[in-house]
Amino acid sequence: MYRGEYLGGYDGETVNLRFNPRDITTVLVYHQENSQEVFLTRAHAQGLETEQLSLDEAEAASRRLRNLGKTISNQALLQEVLERDALVANKKSRKDRQKLEQEILRSTAVNDSKNESLASPVMEAEDVESTTPVQSSSPELEVWDYEQLREEYGF
Repeated sequence: MYRGEYLGGYDGETVNLRFNPRDITTVLVYHQENSQEVFLTRAHAQGLETEQLSLDEAEAASRRLRNLGKTISNQALLQEVLERDALVANKKSRKDRQKLEQEILRSTAVNDSKNESLASPVMEAEDVESTTPVQSSSPELEVWDYEQLREEYGF
């Protein structure tokens, strides 16, 4: 359902409607006079004036409503749009999901290492024959002197 200003005088006449498929909440209304189309007004979808809805989204929402046995109206489409926007707003980005996964992995790794240390037998000092230094698998960190970099490279 659309409503536009100044259309009362064209009641019962044929008009042409044009719309952008990426936003069907506004249509352009034209009237055929002689061999030319004359622009009359813009008509806005009632209840959807502040929203943006593509033709594909409207068709998908209509199918969902039909499958649920609901009637298709501007209010029902508006509710679908609002639910979609809420879902998108609550959806976590890929980066957020990766951070969450990393936190879970870290916490399970810490818990596993605690459990392993509790489960390992306690060795007495006389039971240990020799100790070898533990080598780290991480590369050595290189420390840079900021003042030296400024002098050498002119930062």
